[in-house]
Amino acid sequence: MPGLEPAAQSAKAWAKMSEPDLPVCVAALYRFAVIPDCAAIRAPLADLCRAEGIKGTLLLAREGINGTIAGSDGAIARVIAAIGEILLDLGGFAELEVKYSRAAALPFHRMKVRIKREIVTMGQPHIDPLAGTGHYVAPHDWNALIADPGTIVIDTRNDYEVAIGTFAGAIDPQTRSFRDFPAWFRAGRARLLGEGASPKVAMFCTGGIRCEKSTAFLKAEGVDEVYHLQGGILKYLETVPAQDSLWQGECFVFDARVAVGQGLAPGTHLLCHACRRPMKPADQASPLFEEGVSCPACHAERTDEQRAGYRERHRQETIAAARGETHIGAMLPDHAAYQMADTASAPVLYSFRRCPYAMRARLALLVSGQACEIREVKLSAKPAELLAASAKATVPVLVLTDGRVIDESLDVMRWALARHDPERWLDGDDDALIAANDGPFKHALDRTKYPDRHGSDPAVHREAGLSFLETLEARLAVQPNLCGPRMALADAAILPFVRQFAAIDSAWFAAQALPAVQAWLARHLALPLFDAAMVRLKPWQYGDAPVTFAA
Repeated sequence: MPGLEPAAQSAKAWAKMSEPDLPVCVAALYRFAVIPDCAAIRAPLADLCRAEGIKGTLLLAREGINGTIAGSDGAIARVIAAIGEILLDLGGFAELEVKYSRAAALPFHRMKVRIKREIVTMGQPHIDPLAGTGHYVAPHDWNALIADPGTIVIDTRNDYEVAIGTFAGAIDPQTRSFRDFPAWFRAGRARLLGEGASPKVAMFCTGGIRCEKSTAFLKAEGVDEVYHLQGGILKYLETVPAQDSLWQGECFVFDARVAVGQGLAPGTHLLCHACRRPMKPADQASPLFEEGVSCPACHAERTDEQRAGYRERHRQETIAAARGETHIGAMLPDHAAYQMADTASAPVLYSFRRCPYAMRARLALLVSGQACEIREVKLSAKPAELLAASAKATVPVLVLTDGRVIDESLDVMRWALARHDPERWLDGDDDALIAANDGPFKHALDRTKYPDRHGSDPAVHREAGLSFLETLEARLAVQPNLCGPRMALADAAILPFVRQFAAIDSAWFAAQALPAVQAWLARHLALPLFDAAMVRLKPWQYGDAPVTFAA
């Protein structure tokens, strides 16, 4: 099958895959094609990749597939072939665009197959690359095209990518996201193209996928002579000899390698784990650099409070690493950063209004000032996107803009507050008290509220729940909140469960000798913060306009 088996690759590309000094094969792939039911192929693809020991990310949308995966040579060859077979069965799937490179170690930390609205988001739903794109230009013909004085060369990537390398003379749109590209072009069209006959426009990106959409967009805007570099910068660096190359610098890639150079050799740049921008090695000598906290590029963009949050997150990551664990807040350099750059402008929160776990996650997101797109879930009909994001399929699930998924409510809270904690909620992160709430008290709550479901005696379990409330009473009798004078993480984490317990029988709760708990509960439920967290939304469905959840 064309484009799928190793034999169908160029001899040079396959020989490069077999180099013994770099044992890991990295395959960047994409293809625009109609995939009517992404959910039907997501699980088989995920299962195959995991069975083969593959790590990375694959994005599926109705418009096609995009991703980067890494593993052994044989495993990658089998997965690439299988992807083609699966998609060919859908009818007339074109040859995959695949670019291979090498790495000394796996540059990804897990395998993810995500369902998205678009495999690369431009925010222009009427643009269809299958209906027509610019003219493909092979890497060996690219130099002649961009050397032509009648050609305008545009780098379609984001500002932090362009900063470490580009083609000489290329225009930098200075966009923060691919979504910004259409507005940039429309605002500067007259300046770019001038009057009269339009010049030739040549565009390029990392692997070619963004140019599929950007050239289709320009053609829809009435620009006729539009060209783009086939296979992108990666194919150019792989196939054009260094002595003939017009590329200057390195090419940013969305994995642990950070950047690659001529011949796709690993580059010299590092990653700032605060802002995820690439850094030159010399940046580490700057007084503005602090590992995990800031770099010269982002130091002025962050407040002291934000840096304190990053510092605490980095401390937790260091402790987790010493234990051989991965901290949930770690800013892992992953190919899913494609989603940070090109797919999402805010995290996506799958939530259910009355769920106490989701409730406490929303409280922390609001206090932190972290805006997100909220998707209310109907628990009896969970959307495929939630199921694709988390095997647990329980709310809350937070899908970050770099593709990572946080599906534990406390981890959502701590992630948000590690980014920004203006009320110093993390000062009141009482692990033992929260564990007692989430364990014995939640057990008693469920068996009091749903005795038929659990086959339980509600009176017995109500008394067990009361014992926990008396523990809270002892604390609140001597201070306004569970950890001191100010509301903190422990209050927000426990409040929704006490609220639910009290509502089972409000008359019984009011009659208990719990004046401090009753006052604490009433005071917090009356806060505007709680009202904001309890916003009513209709259940989300694919295609709905995004709803922003923010302070």
